[in-house]
Amino acid sequence: MDRRSIGAHELQAIDGERGAAVVRAVRQTSPTLADALTEFAFGQIFCKAELGRRERELATVAILGAIGGAETQLRVHLGAALRSGVDPDELIALCEHLAPYAGIPRALNVLREVRALIEELDIVRPRAARRLDLGDHETVYSETGQGDPYILVHSLGTDWRVWRDVIPQLVEEYRVISYDLRGHGYASNAPKIEAMQTYVEDLLRLLEVLNLRKVRLAGLSLGGGIAQMFALQHPDRVASLALLSTMARGAREAYLANAEAAERDGMAAQVAPTLLRWLTPEIVAESPWYVRYLRERVIRAQVPNWAAAWRTLAGFDIADRLGELRIPTHVIAAEADTQATSPQAMKALAEHIPQAKFSVVAGAPHVSPLVKPHEVATLLSHI
Repeated sequence: MDRRSIGAHELQAIDGERGAAVVRAVRQTSPTLADALTEFAFGQIFCKAELGRRERELATVAILGAIGGAETQLRVHLGAALRSGVDPDELIALCEHLAPYAGIPRALNVLREVRALIEELDIVRPRAARRLDLGDHETVYSETGQGDPYILVHSLGTDWRVWRDVIPQLVEEYRVISYDLRGHGYASNAPKIEAMQTYVEDLLRLLEVLNLRKVRLAGLSLGGGIAQMFALQHPDRVASLALLSTMARGAREAYLANAEAAERDGMAAQVAPTLLRWLTPEIVAESPWYVRYLRERVIRAQVPNWAAAWRTLAGFDIADRLGELRIPTHVIAAEADTQATSPQAMKALAEHIPQAKFSVVAGAPHVSPLVKPHEVATLLSHI
């Protein structure tokens, strides 16, 4: 293939027929610029595999935003970025990243174009997280929608965004709230966790600060353990309970080993085994946005926080109290979860909770809210 054909192929890949139409329009006035676009920009530079299409579009958006005065081209490349696998949240983060380097006016101009594109494509997102004082530490929480409050508690090693794509599907019926647990995400500088009871007290404080008397409560993995303990201690504050890929007793030896591995080898060495616990190899290979998100959450975690959370979960045990749960409960397993929270283990958990409902999310790995958000949202609505 000649350079023009290679360039046309790359342009088609990121911008479809619209890119070809632009080249044709330019060629009518200036064949020289049309050739520069296809043969040089796309046929010699963009086509090189040292940078992927996604990375090149992110770089292009950043450059166009930083120089300013190129709004037409910026709009084209924002759309191309989405088609190349960039997530809207990544574009917003890029706008924020521009502020200290290119200035706040430039960052706001790009953000305006990103917002317009999100609205044009009708991309529904939860409300941005806001800061919240929980006494001995500060965290963030996202609150979206109206109706009965529904608290979503995330898993170990993640943050509130594990529920990102579930939240928009619940907001027509519920006021959905998710927050960062201590030692996670924005709350990574909180005093180190030493007992599950502290997580429970943090959740109670959250309800008090937000003036919530009674809530629906859902928890994933570690979040499910917190939800169970909270419901046992404060049954009058919980209208319903959803337990996703969780446990009533920690897998002590395995969880202690996870803590020790981080302390011995550092967080970079935890990325591969953790992603393969949370996801399937096929999903990791495809690398959708949530794989990148999970990878960053693991590699950016502070070893003391990571190890403390695993040790806390290792000591968790309320198995003998499950019969006390008299709240409407939905136990939700992930079909492809091969860990201690497998469908078989989740079914056994459900059998110990009086009149608990049991469901399995078909094809989902451990972090089902990320991979199957529609299916999870549907189950959370039916308890």
